[in-house]
Amino acid sequence: MTERRHAALPPNLPPRGLARTEAAAYVGVSASKFDDMVQDGRMPPAKVIDSRRVWDVRALDKAFDALPDAAEKNEDPWSGFAA
Repeated sequence: MTERRHAALPPNLPPRGLARTEAAAYVGVSASKFDDMVQDGRMPPAKVIDSRRVWDVRALDKAFDALPDAAEKNEDPWSGFAA
């Protein structure tokens, strides 16, 4: 369904609204981590279109920009990467 919906758009026009798994992938986390981040306010809540929930790319960008950088948290920027 998602591929069909996105195929209706020209290649230079990405979708404005993303499904949950797409929104999670967009910010680089798993769907369950994304759920946690929505719950604790680090990511925005979904927009509701009838019974569907979609995340606004612009709101995701804003929330992602607000996340702290590793340097702000005094962390090694390479921690968490496998050697």
